This record gives sequence, C-alpha cells and structure tokens, in this order.
Amino acid sequence: MATRMSAQRTSDSRSRSRRAAASGWIGSALEYYDWFVYAQAAALIFPSIFFPGGNSTVALVSSLGTYAVGYVARPIGAVLFGHYGDRHGRKNVLVLAMLLMGVSTFAVALLPTYHQVGLWAPVLLVLLRFVQGFAVAGELSGASAMIAEHAPFGRRGYYTSFSLHGTQAGQIIAAAVFLPLSAVLSDQAFDSWGWRIPFLLSAVVVFAGYVIRRRVEETEVFTKAENAPVRAPFVQVMRESGTDVLRAICMTLVNVIGVVVSVFGAAYATQSGYGIEMSKSVYLWIPVVANLVALPFIPWFASLSDRIGRRPLMIVGALGSGALSFAYLWSVSRGDVALTIVLAILTWGIFYQICNATFAAYYQELFPARTRVTGFAIAQNVGLTITAFLPSIFTLAAPPGSANVPLVVGGLCLGINVIAAFAAWSARETHRVPLESLGEKDAVPVPREEFDRLRSEAR
Repeated sequence: MATRMSAQRTSDSRSRSRRAAASGWIGSALEYYDWFVYAQAAALIFPSIFFPGGNSTVALVSSLGTYAVGYVARPIGAVLFGHYGDRHGRKNVLVLAMLLMGVSTFAVALLPTYHQVGLWAPVLLVLLRFVQGFAVAGELSGASAMIAEHAPFGRRGYYTSFSLHGTQAGQIIAAAVFLPLSAVLSDQAFDSWGWRIPFLLSAVVVFAGYVIRRRVEETEVFTKAENAPVRAPFVQVMRESGTDVLRAICMTLVNVIGVVVSVFGAAYATQSGYGIEMSKSVYLWIPVVANLVALPFIPWFASLSDRIGRRPLMIVGALGSGALSFAYLWSVSRGDVALTIVLAILTWGIFYQICNATFAAYYQELFPARTRVTGFAIAQNVGLTITAFLPSIFTLAAPPGSANVPLVVGGLCLGINVIAAFAAWSARETHRVPLESLGEKDAVPVPREEFDRLRSEAR
C-alpha cells in the first residue's frame, strides 16, 4: 500500500511538472510572438511609415528607439508584477501579463501612419510599446518560477528551459507570419496594410492566454511562502540578495547577441543607408532558421546544466557567442546570404542558446521563494533594458556609410559578453541545492553521488 501511494505521489508530481512546463511553453510562445512581431516591424517597416522621411539615420534610430521604450517600461513592470507574483501567486500574474500584452499589440495594428496624423503616430506607437514592455516584464519570471517550483529535484534546468523554448518558438512564429506576407504582397501593399496582419492576430493571444493560464495549478512552494508573506518584496530582495541581483543583471547582458543578430543585424542588412540592401523577405529567414536550430539545443543544454552546473554553461555561451559576432557582422557586410545564415546559426542558434537555456533556472535558484519572482524580474528586465538601447547606440557608433561596422559593433558586443561571463564566474553554483534551500547563501549542496541518484529517480 505504501509503495502504491508513493508511486501515485511520484506520478502526480511528474504530471504537475509536465503541465507547468507545457503551460509555460505555450504562454511564453504566445506572449513573445507579440514582442518579436514588434521587433521585426521596428527594424524593417516602422522607419518609413511612422517617422518623417529625408534622413535614413534619424528615422532608423527613432524607430529602434521605440523598440527600446518597451524595455524602459520593463523594470517598472518587473517591480509591480514581481510584487504581485510573490504576494498573490505565480498563476495570477501570468494571466494579467498575457492579457495586457495581447490588447496592446492588437492596438498597434489600428494605428494611423505619420503621413495620416503626423507626430501623433510615433507618440501613440511609443505609448503602446510602453504597455507591451510593462506586460512582458511579468511573463518569464512568473512562468519560470511556476515551472521551477513544480520541477523534480535534479531536473529544474530541463523543465524550466521550456519557458525559454517557448520564447524562441514565439520568435519563429512572428517571423513566419511576416515571411509569406512579404513574399506574396508587393512592397507597396506590405508597407501600406500587410504589416498590420501579424498584429491583428494578437486577438488570438488574448483568448488563448486566458484559457491556458487559468488552468494552471499554483505551486506548493508559493503556498507555503504565502503563510509568511513579505510586505515589500522589492525592498527585501535588494536587502538580502542585492549582489545576486547585480550578478544576474550583468549575466542578462548576453542578450546583446539577439540584438546584434535580429535587430541591428536586420537594419544593417536591409536599410539602404548601409549599402548592403539584402532583401527583406530573404533576411526574415535568418532568425527563423537560427531559432529552428535552437529548439532542440535548448532542452539539451538545460539538461547538461543539471548534470555539470549552471556556471560553466553561462561562461562558455557568453564568450563563444561574443567572439562569433565579429564573423557574423563581417558576413553581412559582404552580402553573403549563405554565410550569414551559417554564422547566425552558430552565434545565435547554438552558442547564445547555451546561456539562454540555462539562465531561467539559474536566476530562480539564486533567490528564495518569498522574493523569487521579484528578484528574477528585476534582474532580467533591468539587464534587458540596458541591451535594448544597444541597437540605437550601435547605429550611432557605426552609422550608415561607415566602413568598419563589423569591427566596431563586434568589439562592443564581445566586451559586453565578457562582463556577463565574469558575473557568472563570480556567482555560486546552485544546481545541486535542494528546493527548500534555494536562494539561501549558506545552503549546502547535495553530495554528487546522492544528487545523481535523486536525479535518476526523477526521470
């Protein structure tokens, strides 16, 4: 009887873990579809329809600046959503974030252009991007907390990686929606009304997100922490875990790779001022292919982090992808589409994914349950806010007409990734720390032999 009850508990635990991972994947895919639809449009479409013409550099910098505005809103959303998630539950924060994101993205599709209403067009665009940033700040921190707290010991990295897997899938879907439209429609039709279709599809996000997220069970870890709530999670996490917040912010800077490949890289490859002028429809395939390659690697790298630790993967991924950014930008400068795709796959689809697959579990493990969503959300979103300004900074450092774009931008990218690697090196290892001790600086890791046994049982 005892054996049957134990087996039933194990089966129920695995079922909850899988449901949490599936919910995190689907929710992240839907929400980040919205986020990346905007990113693609900001680089490829918005400079010509929402900003005055006459100066390609000004229009491009302004458009990429609206992309960055969403990240400015993220720290604000991180504090508020983190507070809500640590005080009222992981599930509730995920539903609210999804609804705000879907509504704001749908509204972008209805905006008039600069030629129709003048300066009101970029003003309204900036306002809606701000709401997007506010909403997305609660997504990954809440989803990965939900998954990590449901995951079996020794498998947290693997299960938590599905929230990141969903973000990559969302980016693939976003680009895949743009691809047939840009291929079928003329440039005039695409710039006039075709670009609005991906934004209109966000109505699906609002409905699907609500249905999916309402069915997720709250975690037992939060339920226990709820008995001793923290009145001000932001104050508490900065007092208890301020150095870990700073480390995680620095590690988040590795996201400069996505900026170089998909945002600045798209502008560099397609905007006429740089003189390369790859086809927009062709260039849209580059992030799609890189992310398709990334999909099988994310759970594999995450599972590897469960075996050998989080720190080694964060360091190798940051340094490797930073070094490859030189070669990637050089291939773009040559207009070599095939080589650009290969290097995008290596830079973004493989080496960057070593970090991307690992960080969600790592950040969750750095903070205790009572401030976990807040600590993750603040660290990730402050780091992403910094990286969001890099497309505009890169454009100013290497403006259209520059002859040394790969050297300048590649050097900046590598330097930023060295900072991320150093932050990971300075952090403590967490993969063998039991769930109840996560975030405690004096926590004792489980001995390797015992950890391997428990991890094997959790499979």
